[in-house]
This record gives sequence, structure tokens and C-alpha cells, in this order.
Amino acid sequence: MFLAIAGLALLAGCGPGTAVAAHWADPGTPAAAGPGSAAPSAASPSGGPASAAPAVPVTGPLDLHAVSGKTIVIDPGHDGGNGAHPEIINKLVPMGTGMKACDTTGTETNSGYQEAAFTFDVALRLQALLKAAGAKVVMTRTDNTGVGPCVDKRAAIGNDAHADVAVSIHGDGAPAGGHGFHVMEPKKVGAPSDAIIGLSHQLALKVRDSYRTRTGIPTSTYIGTDGINPRADMAGLNLSVVPKVLVECGNMRNAGDAAFMSSTTGRQKVAEGLAGGLAAFLATEG
Repeated sequence: MFLAIAGLALLAGCGPGTAVAAHWADPGTPAAAGPGSAAPSAASPSGGPASAAPAVPVTGPLDLHAVSGKTIVIDPGHDGGNGAHPEIINKLVPMGTGMKACDTTGTETNSGYQEAAFTFDVALRLQALLKAAGAKVVMTRTDNTGVGPCVDKRAAIGNDAHADVAVSIHGDGAPAGGHGFHVMEPKKVGAPSDAIIGLSHQLALKVRDSYRTRTGIPTSTYIGTDGINPRADMAGLNLSVVPKVLVECGNMRNAGDAAFMSSTTGRQKVAEGLAGGLAAFLATEG
């Protein structure tokens, strides 16, 4: 994510970090087009050889009873039409501590599977899980062909819904040698989110633990500490007054992460990991 627009997507990492050579293998299968996503290229997503296998993910029923009756905002990052409209997504909007671009195109795997398609597919799967368990789900976008909404609007959607919890779904574009997922949480910087720093940290821990357990994906080797990454520069976090985190579900430029994220099996496990974390957090909040 966090890519400048010059008519085409520029693929780069979303934060600083030192890449390392560890990789992990894909436990899923090549993706067919899932709901709301374009089918990735048949070519294997390259980015360095995959070697070490991931931890074996937990399978079996999810306990999602705690989401019943709760309002949950799902924010699939970017949008499929962003790249065609730099005049919109380059517009500056408030970010809580200044101004930043409305949005970006997002990244993609080396075989061309776009982050916007990945995030929307996962969001639909997560929505289905949560609604089946009795939650009211609000989506910040309902297709993958539009533009935006801008990052400040994404936060406002959660605030206006008086959500019990909100989660933003992304895929990273870091150097290919780094792999794994991380959970961004708001950092205390004098923004509206100062009121929910503690709750968002508890949410981040629950989401991290569930995601790691249900997917088998390790925490990031290149950024954050044990999968947690406090950020001061994220408008969607800074402007939120409801507990919120942003999950970089893996590094789409890494071979193993890309293979997992490009598979229907992988995306379903991602959705289950997120759902389990949201439920675990809500269970502690009553």
C-alpha cells in the first residue's frame, strides 16, 4: 500500500524495514476468481523462492457468538478504479495530524493480482461469516470498480455507524525478501483516535493471535514487533473514534505470501482469522 500515483501503480513497501531472506510455502491452491475478485494470472507469483513451510493453521468451527448484535465496519483497502483517476485519489484530505492523499492504487503480486481485488474478496468472505453469526456489517465500499472512498471518509463511515469495532484489510508491497503479516494500530499523536488507543491495542492483539492461528502465516519479518505496528500516519486510524486496526495480511511481493493470498483457500483462512480476532475482542468488551 501507500503508493504514489503517476497514471500507473508504483509498487513499494508500506513502511520502513530491513528485508530478510526467510520465506514460507503456500498451503493453498492457485486461485480462481473468488467473490469480488479478478482471477490472478496463471503464472506463479514470483518474488524469491518459497522454502520453509508455515505453521499448520487451526481448522474447525469458529466461535463467533460474541459478534451477535454488534455493528462491525469492514474497510477493504483501495478500490479497483483508483488507478484510472489520479485526479481524485491524489487530492489531499485531512489525516488527523495534517493532510495526505485521498487514497492510492495499492500494490499487486508479481503475477498481477491486485491488492484492491484481494481486499474486497476477503471483505466479502468476512462479511458473510459475521452476518451469519448475527452481526450488523457496514462496508466502506460495496464493489471493486469504483474510486475511493478517501481515507478520511473511510474513518467517518465507522464513526457515523457508531461501530463496536472496525477493521481495515490490506496487503503489503514490501521488498520480496520480507514476509508475514502485521497489524497496525493507532499511535497517540493528538488525533481523534487518542480516545481509543487502549481499546485498539487490545483489538490488535486479539486479531494478531487469531490471524496467526487460523492462517499459519507468521508475523512480519520486516516491520513491527511481534506482528504489532503502531502508526501515526494513517488517516483511517487517526480519525477513528471507534476501536480500529489495519491488517497487512501478508507481503504481496513475497512468493510464499503472494501464493497464499492469491488462493481461494488462503483468502478464506484470512477471513476466518480476522473474524476470530474480532469476536475475541468483542467477547472481552461484553
